Amino acid sequence: MDSLSSVILLPLLSAFLILLVPGNYRVIVRAIAVLGSGLTAWIAASLFFRFQPGHEGFQFESILPWISVGKLSLAYHVGADGLNIGLILVTGLVGFASVLVSWNIDRNPKLFYILLLLMIGGALGAFASLDLLFFYFFNELALVPTFILIGVWGRGENKTVAAFKITLYLTLGALIALAGLLLLHVSIGAQTFDVIALKTLLSGKPLSSTLQNWIFPLLLFGFGTLVGLFPFHSWAAEGYAAAPTAAAMMHSGILKKAGLYALLRVALPFLPDGAAHWLPVLAWLCLGNLLHCGWVALRQKDLNLLIGNSSLAHMGFAFLGIASLSVIGITGTVIVMVAHALLAALCFALSGYLESQSGTVDMTRLGGLLRRMPVFGTLMVMGFMAGCGLPGFANFAGEATVLFGSWKSLPWIVVAASWSGLILGAVYMLRALRSILYGEERKELAAVIDLGWWRRLPFALLIAALLLFGVAPSLLSRRIEPVAKEIVKAATNRSTPSRVAAVVVTP
Repeated sequence: MDSLSSVILLPLLSAFLILLVPGNYRVIVRAIAVLGSGLTAWIAASLFFRFQPGHEGFQFESILPWISVGKLSLAYHVGADGLNIGLILVTGLVGFASVLVSWNIDRNPKLFYILLLLMIGGALGAFASLDLLFFYFFNELALVPTFILIGVWGRGENKTVAAFKITLYLTLGALIALAGLLLLHVSIGAQTFDVIALKTLLSGKPLSSTLQNWIFPLLLFGFGTLVGLFPFHSWAAEGYAAAPTAAAMMHSGILKKAGLYALLRVALPFLPDGAAHWLPVLAWLCLGNLLHCGWVALRQKDLNLLIGNSSLAHMGFAFLGIASLSVIGITGTVIVMVAHALLAALCFALSGYLESQSGTVDMTRLGGLLRRMPVFGTLMVMGFMAGCGLPGFANFAGEATVLFGSWKSLPWIVVAASWSGLILGAVYMLRALRSILYGEERKELAAVIDLGWWRRLPFALLIAALLLFGVAPSLLSRRIEPVAKEIVKAATNRSTPSRVAAVVVTP
């Protein structure tokens, strides 16, 4: 078995092994989950550092025929290039961290870890798949456990409402995206869902502009809903606030990126005329993420709601890079995706530990915790500084690259994004740090305990990755840039002139 397939199957196999273990053997259940996710993270890291930048085509590729009926041929096809190798790495890291922070799951831990491992395996399969049918299957395999985890292990009085809301929004978004993928497949007249084969067919006979203008919005708003594109975003912050810590880490950090990945892998290169028509709309909608979600985050007193809205605001940078349709902007988008995966997971892990110790994430009831929890406080300062876009962390590299890549075609959007991301983001992150860590110590929090040695591991892992890609962003950019060039070349090879700049730069 090739190493890329093993990184997908390991968490699924671990979930199957846990299924065979009696529910009362909690230590064995947790050990299997930790070992399985840890080995997955190790293999994902080895794949990333073995990846050869500049190598043409896909690496670690594997094709396994599945169904062949008449002219229809379906196959399991996985491979890695600069677009997905970083996402595979952070999925392994965040998956391992999410298992480690789930030490306090007391109710039915067997089912909890099975669902969590299915999320990890499904996300890895979605990012690695080069077949649209398998991509959709793996993405749904990762999404379904999210609904169950919130409904059963969720937090707060509104967890049932949040579970139903996130289910309705994500199901609707997935169905719209599926309609777009099927319409694309039928329009091409292909007998396969293989991405490479579809790309070859379209290079010889591109779809008409009219047809592209119908298919592209289905993919944009379908996958955009899964990411939290404004105004289809209201499910996200509420859902994350109600989700158990591990589910919030995986969904906000990892699963949201599947929609962005699909837009970059399929929508832009396959539908250049549709992109030219609809990217101006995306450029303005991303301001909703950057400005509206930033203002909402500024008003929050609940730490989880603040992190959730901040996460949506950061997605505005990713959409902005896509809308720029430039090599620098697309490269920055992928860096933002990788950096935000680590940041969102870290912030929700910190929030989860804080709630386990203090019993609340209401920032008005917290204060002075840095004296009693110096390690936790240091990690929180570092994580929230990364959220502010502080140089030295991966988020700064991604956001700065997006802004540089978008300036030429989208100057007014860049100005607004800079104000929102650098100023507004800094305000609500610093206010949160002040409310939680500084000020007068509260007597009711006298029993809180700082992070022990073994509980520091998931936090240290995520912080180390943020620092690594912040100090050496070329580890990502050298891998991403060749694919970004291919995407931009395909997306600008259209029969109608681009209208992005003409529409967007008008004040």
